[in-house]
This record gives sequence, C-alpha cells and structure tokens, in this order.
Amino acid sequence: MQPRGYEPGPVARFLAEDHQRLEHLLQTALAPADHVVRGAYDHFRAGLLRHIGMEEKILLPAVQRWNGGRPFSIAAKLRLDHGALAALLMPTPTTVILATLRRILEQHNLAEESPDGWYEICDRLAGTEVEHLVTRLRATPEVAVIPHSDTTAVLGAVHRALERAGYTLDSDSS
Repeated sequence: MQPRGYEPGPVARFLAEDHQRLEHLLQTALAPADHVVRGAYDHFRAGLLRHIGMEEKILLPAVQRWNGGRPFSIAAKLRLDHGALAALLMPTPTTVILATLRRILEQHNLAEESPDGWYEICDRLAGTEVEHLVTRLRATPEVAVIPHSDTTAVLGAVHRALERAGYTLDSDSS
C-alpha cells in the first residue's frame, strides 16, 4: 500500500504492474496447497526470468550510467536477490520452492516499489529519457527457458545462491 499522495512514475507503474501479474501467476500455481499447478508455474517462471532480465540488462546499467558510472548501493542486493530467484527456478518446482520464491519476492518487491525505492530512483534519474526507458522495458522479448534440473550440482547452486543473498529454503528455516 502506497502512502497518500504518492504517485509512482512510469517505470514504477509498469514494473509494479508486472509484479502484480507475476504474483497472480504464483498464487495460481500454489492454489491447491498440496501440489504445484505446472501451467501457471511455467508462465510465472518465464515471466519472472523476463522481469529479472529487464532489471539486469536495462535498468541497472542505465541507472549506473546516469549516476556517473557508479552503481547505487541497492544494486548489489538486487543482483543477489535476482541470483537467488533465478536459481530457485532451475529445479522442478515444489511447494517449498514456491513458498521460498514468494517470501523472497515479498521483500524484494517492497524494496523496489516503495516510495524512494529502486523504481522511484529509476524514474527520477531517467528524467527526459523515462518514456524511452519504458518503451525498452516493454519491448523486452520473452525468455526461452530450459528444462528443469534436479542434479546435485543444481541443488547445491540453489543453496549457495540463497545463502549469498541471505535466504534459506523454507524447509531449511524450520
């Protein structure tokens, strides 16, 4: 919930709407508590990878350029979160994985969408380039996804990416 009088800019509006779309897909994928609805999850997975790509390939480099070549301090945390989220998309989805994705996304999205958050920084620094930036974000192509892998190497990579970002799988935290 945004504070009264807060009006998000074009970047914040576009990406927050994408967050809502992804949250709906994730909710649908978890609708029956005992298993994962694969069709909804597959759309969520491809959409989240596209969203991460928009931020990694368009927003983070643009903001660094507008900031005189220096990354914002939040950029490091965003990249760690993106790595953890992408890693969680590699293995076959389980309810534990989806619950962990939801928990990370709740925190991550708050840092991006809040007033004075990442998206507001992007809108502010874009200045007269903001509409061009949104056009580039909208034009981001869908992402081709590879099949899931449940190898020991992949599962180890998932745990390491989560650890680097300060997270654990939900079942690991009980």
